[in-house]
Amino acid sequence: MSHFNDFNNAQVAKLPKHLKQFIVDQNYEKYTPIDQAVWRYVMRQNYSYLKNVAYYPYIKGLQRAGLSIEHIPDLQTMNDNLGKIGWGAVTVDGFIPPAAFMEYQAYRVLVIAADIRQINHIEYTPAPDIIHESAGHAPIIADTDYNNYLSYFGSIGAKAMFSAKDFELYEAIRKLSILKEAVDANDSEIAKSEKELRYINENMGEPSEMALLGRLHWWTVEYGLIGTLENPKIYGAGLLSSIGESASCMQRHVEKIWYNMDTINYAYDITKPQPQLFVTETFQNLIDVLETFANTMAFRVGGAESVMKAIDCKNVATAVYSSGLQVSGIFTDIGLNADDEVTFIKTTGVSALAFAGKQLENHGKDYHKDGFSSPVGRLKSSLKPLENSSDEEMELAGLYLGNKTNLTFESGITVAGKVNNILKRAEKIILITFEECTVTEGNGNVLFKPEWGIYDMAVGDKIVSVFNGAADKDAFEEITLVSLEKTQQIVYDDKTLKLHQFYKTVREIRESGDHLAKLPDIFDQLRTNHRQDWLCALEILELVYHKKIYHQLERDVLIYLELKAAREADHRKLINDGLHVIKNPVSQLVVE
Repeated sequence: MSHFNDFNNAQVAKLPKHLKQFIVDQNYEKYTPIDQAVWRYVMRQNYSYLKNVAYYPYIKGLQRAGLSIEHIPDLQTMNDNLGKIGWGAVTVDGFIPPAAFMEYQAYRVLVIAADIRQINHIEYTPAPDIIHESAGHAPIIADTDYNNYLSYFGSIGAKAMFSAKDFELYEAIRKLSILKEAVDANDSEIAKSEKELRYINENMGEPSEMALLGRLHWWTVEYGLIGTLENPKIYGAGLLSSIGESASCMQRHVEKIWYNMDTINYAYDITKPQPQLFVTETFQNLIDVLETFANTMAFRVGGAESVMKAIDCKNVATAVYSSGLQVSGIFTDIGLNADDEVTFIKTTGVSALAFAGKQLENHGKDYHKDGFSSPVGRLKSSLKPLENSSDEEMELAGLYLGNKTNLTFESGITVAGKVNNILKRAEKIILITFEECTVTEGNGNVLFKPEWGIYDMAVGDKIVSVFNGAADKDAFEEITLVSLEKTQQIVYDDKTLKLHQFYKTVREIRESGDHLAKLPDIFDQLRTNHRQDWLCALEILELVYHKKIYHQLERDVLIYLELKAAREADHRKLINDGLHVIKNPVSQLVVE
C-alpha cells in the first residue's frame, strides 16, 4: 500500500500489513453541509443531555480527542490529539471482521467508520458511523484505566476462537447494515436480509469464545454503566452516541445489574433497545472479569478441547506445541488417547510453521500447501519431553544427522526414517525432518509414506495453546487490498444540491455573524421547496432566537416547526429536542 498515511502517529505507523488493508481514506470533502449539520445536531443534543449522565471525563475527553461540537472530526486532528495519550485512529469502510477490530484495539488504534448516518437515521443507525465511533469511543480514551481495558480486550479478543457460524453472522450483519444505509434499497430486500439474519441468530448453537467475548464487549464498551446501581453514569459508546437510548436507558424499566462473570450469560440483540444494563464500580473490575474469562479460553488452556474448537471453526487457527512450535492452518483431525490427551493433529490445505509469531524459513504455505500432520506427546519409556533433550540424549535416541532411526510414541505412533535436519529454538528442539519416512498408528494405519517426500515432525509433549488466525499473519494471510470503493457513492440531484447550499449559507452566517438579512429568503425557499427538511429551519430559528432580532421571522419559523412536529410523528421528538437545546443553551466550553 504505497500511499499509506500514518498521520505522523506512532500507533498507526506500527500497524501490520494485514490490518492496514482495511483502511480507507476519510475523503473529508465528501461530507455534505447536511452531514455537518447532522453531526452538530447530535453533538449538541449529546452535550446538553450527557453533561448530567455521562461518566465524568466525557466533555473534557471530547476536547482531548480533538473533537468539536461544530464539525465532523478530521482524522489528522484526531491523531494529533490521540497521539498524546498513546493512541491513534484510522477510518475503515463499514463493519470489518471482529478479529481485525480486536487487533486494532490491541495496537491502540481506534477504528472509525468513515461514513455518517443519514438525516433520516439521526437518532440511531445499525451501521457503524463516525458519530458512534468518534463521539462514542474517543472521549473516554483519555481515561488510563479505560484505555488499558480496551487494548487488553483487543489482545485477548484477537486470539478468541470462532465458530463457522460466527463468520456467517458477521457477513449477514454487514450485508444488512449496508442495505439499510443504501439510498435505493427496497423494503423487500431489507426484509429478506433481516429474515436471514434472524435465522442465523436463532440457530447459532453453543456460543463460541468470540461470541461470549462479544457479549462482554457489548455490555461494557458499547452499553456499559459505571458507578452505583442507584446512580450510574454512562461510559458505553453505543449509549453515548445514541441520542434516543442514552435518555431512555436511565429509566426504571431498564434493569441495572452489577457487572461480573455472570454477565456472559446475557445474549444481546443489536436491533432492539436493551432490556437490562450492567454497572461496574471501576474500570479495573472490567479487567478482572476479562482475566477470569481469558483463563478459560483455548489460547491459555490448550489440550484436546481447544483443538476441537479449531476443528469446529473451519477457518485458519494456530496450535502451539509445548516446545513453542506454532502450526497454522485449517484443522481437520485429532488423535486422542484413553485419557483424552492429544496424540496427533492434522491440518488440511495451506499450512505454515512458526516460532514466537515469526514464520520459520522454508515452512510457509507454499511448502506446506497440502496440510501438515504430526504426533504429539512423549516417546515410549522416556523420562522427559523430547523437546528438552540434550545433544547427548539425542545421540542416544539415535537422533543425529544421517542416521536411520525408529521412534515409538507412548500413543503407539511410530516414525521410521533417516534424520535430515534438527531445528532448535530457544534451547528447545522444535522440529525434526526425516527422509524415506514411514509414520504408522498403533493399529497399523499408515499416516505418511516415503514416496510423499520429506516428513517434518513437530516436537512437543502437549498442545499448550490454540488461537484464532495464523501465528505470523503478515506472512500467511493473502493481503487482498480491500476495495477503495466506498459502500455507496451518492449522487445528488439539483434540488438536494440547492438544499446543501442553504445549509452551507446558514453555517457561514452563524460563524461570521454577517448577512443575517439572507435568512428570511432561505426560510421562504425551505418552506416552499423543501418541506421534508426540518433541521435547516431549526438552525435558522437558533440564529434569530439568540440574536433577538427578526421577531417576525422567529415567530414564523417557530410556528412552522411546531406544526411540523405535531403532524410528522417521525420528526416530533427530533424537532422538540432541538427546540429544547435552543431555549436551554449550554455553554459549549463548560468543562465539568
